[in-house]
Amino acid sequence: MTHLSDRVNRIAESQTIAMARKSRELKAQGIDIISLSLGEPDFATPQIIKDFAKKAIDDNFSYYTHVSGYVELREAICKKFKRDNGLNYTTEEIVVSTGAKQSIANAVLCLVNPGDEVIIPAPFWVSYLEILKLSEGVPKIINTNIDSDFKITAEQLEKTITSKTRMILISTPCNPTGSVYTKEELRSLAEVVAKHDELYILSDEI
Repeated sequence: MTHLSDRVNRIAESQTIAMARKSRELKAQGIDIISLSLGEPDFATPQIIKDFAKKAIDDNFSYYTHVSGYVELREAICKKFKRDNGLNYTTEEIVVSTGAKQSIANAVLCLVNPGDEVIIPAPFWVSYLEILKLSEGVPKIINTNIDSDFKITAEQLEKTITSKTRMILISTPCNPTGSVYTKEELRSLAEVVAKHDELYILSDEI
């Protein structure tokens, strides 16, 4: 008999993974399916990336990396941010992970204690709630609708914050609505957060 911890038993299967599995099963039956589940490209990995991956194996890039990722990769990411986004970061401020879900889970587990509140505008990516279950945080959902372009206001955010609020978890462009906050809208939200010590913004910009 398998005994799993309570924290694992609290977590539900990813709805995204469940949808992907179902779409594969239907395709195997010969049914024409367009899967809107996994967030992956509809094209193969570009040849230049495949060639460099093969070269990395030949060059023996096969040992444990630095916990934050190869320094050469982090330097390239810093250059990209500077060139394309006008943002200045050092390699010490860059962490390379296996994916967004891991990074979000790491951040939540590092910052959220049991009972801490995390504000999430809805609709939201399905994994947010499961990550909060793992951290034993308390979700505070702010519902939105099409009239507001599925975005929250600074006033809504201010009303939702309590002494137990530790984080706001927000995505822009939003998964799943696609809504994008303007610079002015983001500034108004940031001004609210800035008034509250120990309140963090986790911005999921995948």
